[in-house]
Amino acid sequence: MSANIAEMEKRRAAARLGGGQRRIDAQHAKGKLTARDRIDILLDEGSFEEEGTYVEHNCIDFGMPDTVVPGDGVVTGSGTINGRLVYVFAQDFTVFGGAVSERHAMKICKVMDTAMKVGAPVIGINDSGGARIQEGVASLGGYAEIFQRNVNASGVIPQISLIMGPCAGGAVYSPAMTDFIFMVKDSSYMFVTGPDVVKTVTNEIVTQEELGGAITHTTKTSVADLACENDIDALLATREFFDFLPLTNQTGVPVRPSSDPWDRMDESLDTLIPASATQPYDMHEVIRKVLDEGDFFEVQPKHAGNIICGFGRIEGRTVGVVANQPLVLAGVLDINSSKKAARFVRFCDAFEIPILTFVDVPGFLPGTAQEHNGIIKHGAKLLFAYAEATVPKITVITRKAYGGAYDVMASKHLRGDLNYAWPTAEIAVMGAKGAVEIIFRGLDAEGIAQKTKEYEDRFANPFVAAAKGFIDEVIHPHSTRRRIALGLRKLRHKALENPWKKHDNIPL
Repeated sequence: MSANIAEMEKRRAAARLGGGQRRIDAQHAKGKLTARDRIDILLDEGSFEEEGTYVEHNCIDFGMPDTVVPGDGVVTGSGTINGRLVYVFAQDFTVFGGAVSERHAMKICKVMDTAMKVGAPVIGINDSGGARIQEGVASLGGYAEIFQRNVNASGVIPQISLIMGPCAGGAVYSPAMTDFIFMVKDSSYMFVTGPDVVKTVTNEIVTQEELGGAITHTTKTSVADLACENDIDALLATREFFDFLPLTNQTGVPVRPSSDPWDRMDESLDTLIPASATQPYDMHEVIRKVLDEGDFFEVQPKHAGNIICGFGRIEGRTVGVVANQPLVLAGVLDINSSKKAARFVRFCDAFEIPILTFVDVPGFLPGTAQEHNGIIKHGAKLLFAYAEATVPKITVITRKAYGGAYDVMASKHLRGDLNYAWPTAEIAVMGAKGAVEIIFRGLDAEGIAQKTKEYEDRFANPFVAAAKGFIDEVIHPHSTRRRIALGLRKLRHKALENPWKKHDNIPL
């Protein structure tokens, strides 16, 4: 027996060593952690249970039988984050550069299959040179097996991807189909074709970081949600983020104790809106003063800043927050903000997370660039997402709600459950001056000014909409948290279903 145990320990040690100490040192020298280091930081201490420790590749070409490493370049298993179950895979760059083989892919698929069976999220840590060339189509087949499981799991269990090194070629499509992507600045990148191919085909000279680094994907492309300073920052952010997510689409949102009174009043909200309609303010202030302990985890904070999306809690229960941001482009809706918010709303709806919407929107952004790039179709994505959502939806209009953008932002007409307005709200087809110039063409400047004043007195308030039943109540700003908390209590067992369909046809 002792000899068998010794053999087991020997094999375990070989697996833990991965590609060897020299490659581990090289990984550390680049400021990167190893796969096992990352899992240790991500999961609760001592909670990780590894699976597939001794799996080996089955390639017989190009001398590969002479190079066999236990685990085959990916560490897989399960553990807990703050006591809640999660399944994990972490690609090991020290073994064949983390390249995906048939058996490597099989290990990832096994973890995802198990997560689906037991009902737990999956976190994938990507650090791979791509497909293992020596295996040819078998490696590509492995990727496709992973892709299929990403699709099957979508909307059933949360999927988070951490990009902590290279992720190129076909490999990028697995993270792209997961719910959230966190990247690491200066050490991770994602692209379909690398700088050398780009230079050959288009003659463009670009670095890896410029082409597909963390800053590029969190500011320009919106592929990633967060750019972290280093591996540890990314892993700790993931632990914090994980606490907001349900385990599956059927378990309900997580609940944690909160000492923040549900009926807390914040008098400062009564004076937050500037006297001038053209003066901006920071919507983050509203959000943080309403949520428990001011705790708000924003996703895609550096992309489409004219809309804010993220998670917080009310009475200890997770809520998704969508809010126009007057500080950026006056809070208008445009292509990028519509896509960003639509995807977020659909995630919340898929996982039964109530949606809290703060509205201060002057309309859609005009211009040929927007129209020619499809603002109609992209704006419809947000409209579609809100309209199909069956989760509790509470909307608070703080100031402007003009035109079609009023409709789109979780209005009563899109099955909003509770639609509140502050006394400073202005709900109309458009701003007073623009409306008057259309209605009263030909008036001189003095006449325009007079009619503008009349229009403002008549329509620049929430009471016309309230009189028609489109607003449930005009509330004191300081009572916003109390109203929302009561509303979420009432809506906790809301029952609403869309007509049966195989799936919808959202304008992609």
